[in-house]
Amino acid sequence: MRDTRESRLLLVLLIATAFALITVDIRGGEESPVDGARQAAATVFGPVENGVAAAVDPVGNAIGAVRDSGDRHDRIAALEHENAALKAKLGSDDRNRSRVRQLDAMMKNAGAGQYGIKAAEVIAIGAAQGFSWTITIDAGANDGLKRDMTVLNGEGLVGRVTTVGPNTATVLLANDPDFTVGTRMEKTDELGFATGQGSRPLSVQFLNGKAKVKNGDRLVTFGSSKDKPFVPGVPVGEVVRVDPSGGALTRTVYVKPYVGFTKLDIVGIVVQAPREDPRDMVLPKQPKKPEKPKPTPTVTVTLQPNGDLVDGSGKVVGNVNETDKPAENPADPQGNADPADPQGNADPADPAGNTAPDQE
Repeated sequence: MRDTRESRLLLVLLIATAFALITVDIRGGEESPVDGARQAAATVFGPVENGVAAAVDPVGNAIGAVRDSGDRHDRIAALEHENAALKAKLGSDDRNRSRVRQLDAMMKNAGAGQYGIKAAEVIAIGAAQGFSWTITIDAGANDGLKRDMTVLNGEGLVGRVTTVGPNTATVLLANDPDFTVGTRMEKTDELGFATGQGSRPLSVQFLNGKAKVKNGDRLVTFGSSKDKPFVPGVPVGEVVRVDPSGGALTRTVYVKPYVGFTKLDIVGIVVQAPREDPRDMVLPKQPKKPEKPKPTPTVTVTLQPNGDLVDGSGKVVGNVNETDKPAENPADPQGNADPADPQGNADPADPAGNTAPDQE
């Protein structure tokens, strides 16, 4: 195309139309008028993304082996069996070893929380619906996925499913500014709402403006009605900063999420919620604090003019002059070399000191 006035005008119109669609989509939220077009795009382009990912990553097909977790009562055993089978299929290179660790951690979290999950692989970052923090995964409606399902991994909360195609789905990440999740603080049960802030820590508003919060406190998901979009008990993150309440009705803190949103690979979609709230069971165990070293007692001794050594309580603990005296032999108070020979004779058999005659 030549650089003419008409081509420049066409370019300006296309850019204006794109920004208009983005604005309408953001303001429309979940009822966006372009949602139908987005789903159609997911249907068309999803298989292409899936095919490209499968072509460049031969390990991708092995991930499907862990998607189905079996009946509720046998879920943990089934997950362990699938995990072992996947480990046997994967090679020994660094990337595959990393995937094995991710799968193992995710399966342990699913077992601890009694979540029924389907494993999936991240095949694309970002989507065509704007500047949101999203990922595309290689599982969709054909795998039983639906909109507003919780997504997690071996570290904690990843996000929620927003768009589902036949074989792919889009996940809105928890650090997206449009993402909000109800949270509960470990032990104290203080409730709040966490909102994404991109690459910055999550912003959490506690409903109790006088809530006692400190750095290091941990949060999990509170759970939603009918477990959608969030199941309870999924680890969210740790408090890294607390703003003064200042008498406000709510209190804001900042939470570092457990999940690294820039290095996602293997995720799990919760397709079966737990029967009971796992509470804090899925949180990682707190490392034991090192014991404080016991202080060594210090004794101060003062030397007196007479040579006495006196401690801080005034008690005499010794005398420097005593160290100059030779040690006495309790068996020889007179200092004789041999207590069996008080006269100092060399031979106790000859007290007179005579020398035995030579034998001829």
